[in-house]
Amino acid sequence: MTIEVGIVLFVLIGAVVMFATERYPVDVVAIVAMSVLVVTGVITPVQGVSGFSNSATITVAFMFVLSAALFKSGAVVSIGNRIARLFKYNFWLGIFVTMVTVGVISAFINNTPVVAIFIPILVGAAAQTKQNLAKMLMPLSYASMFGGVCTLIGTSTNILVSGVAAGQGLEPFSMFELSRMGIIFFGVGLIYMMTIGIRLIPDRGGSDDGLMKKFGMGDYLTEIVLLANAPSVGKSIKSCPLVNTLDIDILEVKRKGQTFITPSGALVLNEGDVLKVRCNVEKIKALKEREGIALKSDAKFKTEEELFGKKKAGNQVVFVEAVIAPNSPFEGRTVKDLDFRQKYGATVLAIRHRGELMREKVVTTVLRAGDTLLIEVEKEKLQNLQQLELRGRNTFLIVSEVGFPEYRKDKMVTVVLTLVGVILLASLEILPIMMAAIIGSMFLVLTRCITMEEAYNAIDWKVIFLLAGALSLGVALDVSGTARLISHFIIDVAGALGPVAILSAMYLITTLLTETMSNNASAVLLTPIAIAAAAELGVDARPFLMAIAFAASSSFTTPVGYQTNTMIYGVGGFRFSDFIRVGAPLNLIFWILATLLLPVFFPF
Repeated sequence: MTIEVGIVLFVLIGAVVMFATERYPVDVVAIVAMSVLVVTGVITPVQGVSGFSNSATITVAFMFVLSAALFKSGAVVSIGNRIARLFKYNFWLGIFVTMVTVGVISAFINNTPVVAIFIPILVGAAAQTKQNLAKMLMPLSYASMFGGVCTLIGTSTNILVSGVAAGQGLEPFSMFELSRMGIIFFGVGLIYMMTIGIRLIPDRGGSDDGLMKKFGMGDYLTEIVLLANAPSVGKSIKSCPLVNTLDIDILEVKRKGQTFITPSGALVLNEGDVLKVRCNVEKIKALKEREGIALKSDAKFKTEEELFGKKKAGNQVVFVEAVIAPNSPFEGRTVKDLDFRQKYGATVLAIRHRGELMREKVVTTVLRAGDTLLIEVEKEKLQNLQQLELRGRNTFLIVSEVGFPEYRKDKMVTVVLTLVGVILLASLEILPIMMAAIIGSMFLVLTRCITMEEAYNAIDWKVIFLLAGALSLGVALDVSGTARLISHFIIDVAGALGPVAILSAMYLITTLLTETMSNNASAVLLTPIAIAAAAELGVDARPFLMAIAFAASSSFTTPVGYQTNTMIYGVGGFRFSDFIRVGAPLNLIFWILATLLLPVFFPF
């Protein structure tokens, strides 16, 4: 083993561990790995940054723009609203049509924003029909993955595997090359969810509950009165002991006929102020004498109406539920770090964090993708939050029905026809998919279907930097001989069983990696190894490449293995074990199907 191989293996293992533990953002890990490989001389600087100019990276970036334009036109939400009405007549019909529709749409555009659109629609449908929301959301997420494996552009993973293969002199995937196997996956997955899977989803309740009850806020919201001896009198909200020592959020201040909703941190507290606060009521009772406060006996809020009173009727204050998006800039930061109240005029009351409901230490909890926030915000400031939604800045998704933005319905036909044109140009091989996506995106900018600023915001730059860095690691695996070394090991272990066994092993390894780290990173790292293994065996690499593409886009067993699972995690009140219960059998079925059918559709 050469020094270069040793360095690449060290960087590879370190990157996989960092991806899996999420200690650092995935894009940072990928770029650091690339930098180490360049500094140590394993790859040249040109090879190091080649991922940024790779056709796969550029294609993925412009597909984000096309997807954003489609959603801003309102086309998908219009379809979703019509589907939601079906649940009033028959739950099973609603689930079936939702899964088919989401799967078909996800075959042609990025599935993350598809799920982002449908989540608030299904939340509303569940509340109106009093159905179990969890049994709607998990089929939604899985259906988006079923559809993603049906075409080249259905998921960025397919584009990446195709791009890496093309970079090593192999034929890139055509638009519908995956379709035969993808449609079988789609059909089998649909049958499984409609017959077995949906029955394995537990009823977590809360579908028809208000947000107050859903987040259990009854014992955490109350009113207190500041007495003359209160240490907080004469101090600003930001510096008073109530906030700094007791982890209390002051939601409202009433003073001599005046009411300060979501008051500024600079507001000075006075004797006699009535404060509406978020805190464990039992803690308040225990500390009221020390802190110089009186607890109003009639001020325990059980419902949103009791909390807001007349103000709610006047549309001055609303509750909204929001999910931290995958790759959000909020990841790894706390509400306090974000200065959430001052920047957005809103207060985070509770967080559903990795399956745990947190109503204390809210401002100091480190946020992760999939966390669900209960937010109190003035109606007039709601737009500040809407501008940060997944559809715009990839920050978070408002899943309450009040979260729908204004759509450009007059641009709907133009956007849909442009997307169809991009697909036709690529599938008929008139233009490479990269150029078709670029031309289509620029046409939408010129026709004002989307602004250039919105196009920049639509691109998930964390994904782009992740891809660029991971692609450089793929180059290092190839040029250093590490890919050949690893492929030798795999062949030594399973080679005697034939190429079908190697294909099955590739699929399984990809699935296991994808459940714990980025699916894109898994695909990029394993593709050079698959190509090297095919060369060692003297067979066509196509079946191995397809195994990696399908496995990396079929992550059902954990809520962190795929972005859409992460998005529904908190909203549906799921536990980690729920995904194992429903997803593990489905992963096993797909593994068996891939092992049996991929060699038939893509002979060695």
